Amino acid sequence: MNEIIIVGSMALDSVKTPFGEVDRVVGGAATYAAVAASLLAPPQVVGVVGNDFPPETLEMLQERGADTSGVEIVADGKSFFWQGVYDYALSERDTLVTELNVFGDFNPTLPESYVGSRYCFLANIQPQVQLAVLDQLNNTCFTMCDTMNYWIENERAALEEVLSRVDLALLNDAETRQLAGMTNLARAAAYVLDMGPDFVVIKKGEYGATLVSDAEYFSIPSYPLPDVVDPTGAGDSFAGGMIGLLAHQDECSTRQLRRAMAFGTVIASAAIEDFSLAGLERLDTSELRRRYDALREIVRFDAMEWEQI
Repeated sequence: MNEIIIVGSMALDSVKTPFGEVDRVVGGAATYAAVAASLLAPPQVVGVVGNDFPPETLEMLQERGADTSGVEIVADGKSFFWQGVYDYALSERDTLVTELNVFGDFNPTLPESYVGSRYCFLANIQPQVQLAVLDQLNNTCFTMCDTMNYWIENERAALEEVLSRVDLALLNDAETRQLAGMTNLARAAAYVLDMGPDFVVIKKGEYGATLVSDAEYFSIPSYPLPDVVDPTGAGDSFAGGMIGLLAHQDECSTRQLRRAMAFGTVIASAAIEDFSLAGLERLDTSELRRRYDALREIVRFDAMEWEQI
């Protein structure tokens, strides 16, 4: 089993959805991704937090096999804080407050034990920081990156350099179109592939995700849930599940990427059943297996006997 380095935000969130409200609970892309990945492989976490970040969260990560020596704790600072409200459909959200705090000066120096990690997920952070991390790694066989519309608009040159150096880019459908300047999603994905990554995964929220490469096109639906409480962290949990499975299997073929997307999908389904990390923490191996098998059955269909047509 190969270790994973996960780099990104570790935050406190205040979230309101039609189904509840929480104040200053643990969030952040690296946090969600690390908890998700820890179901499958031991993550090495890189982030920065202030004196208000709950120490029990770091202890929980350590109990799940994570190495948190890459998490800087700023004793006289406050953690990244985000506050948002979701609409009834949970498809749109309004950001009310964003306070970068110690995350505003995030410029990680990797522990020596991290630089040889073979798998890496660069969560949605400034492209220049993603590049600084890539410059410190010396043995990766598979690297994934996430991004957002702000970096596409304001840091495009640095983002393009990141995309030229990673194996897989994660974007939602709007970001893919924005980056390519095209409305057709298939053509936009091909445009992003030409920028350097071997694979693009397009996240479509409740409609699943699509994997695109020069030779492959694969789509998977979301896992059906009777109740969704909070979609915060869904994409990061999906990415953590993906990189966790790849590291566990130590194989990055298209076959394994399809499996990784299925693992990411069912792990993300647990994340959105509750606020903060509660849903992920409840997910165990037996439930993960049950959901994986159920999702596999949903997308299975038999070959057609064409002579009967």
